[in-house]
Amino acid sequence: MEPEELKERDFESEFVFTATRSGGPGGQNVNKVNTKVELRFNIKATLLLSEDEKSLAFSKLGNRINKEGEVIITAQSERSQFSNREEAKERFYDLLSRALTVRKKRKPTSPTRSSRLKRLEDKHNRSTIKRLRRDTGSEQVD
Repeated sequence: MEPEELKERDFESEFVFTATRSGGPGGQNVNKVNTKVELRFNIKATLLLSEDEKSLAFSKLGNRINKEGEVIITAQSERSQFSNREEAKERFYDLLSRALTVRKKRKPTSPTRSSRLKRLEDKHNRSTIKRLRRDTGSEQVD
């Protein structure tokens, strides 16, 4: 699932943002302004995801979800709260889209005829090289 498809569902109405002081760049601004943004989204309580999508998200994002069923994303790389807020939203959409994307099942294939013949030819060449390296024992050095 693409992040653009998720943005159409209006997750932003269920986001909970908190701002705290950041440890990143900004000089004295860091000590005065709350620029670090923490985005919380409760997967258990949301109505925007189906039950199948919720179970898929829980299985793939298990280590990112706390006991209350919330995904917490923090952003503090920018100097403004607004920029960090936008970055946190983008990270959320990327994370959720990767979690909701179902991977295609791999179909096992057998080697092609030409690859089998090439492998046997390579083995034959290698054995020929090694056979020619062997000491035949006919030459004796005194």
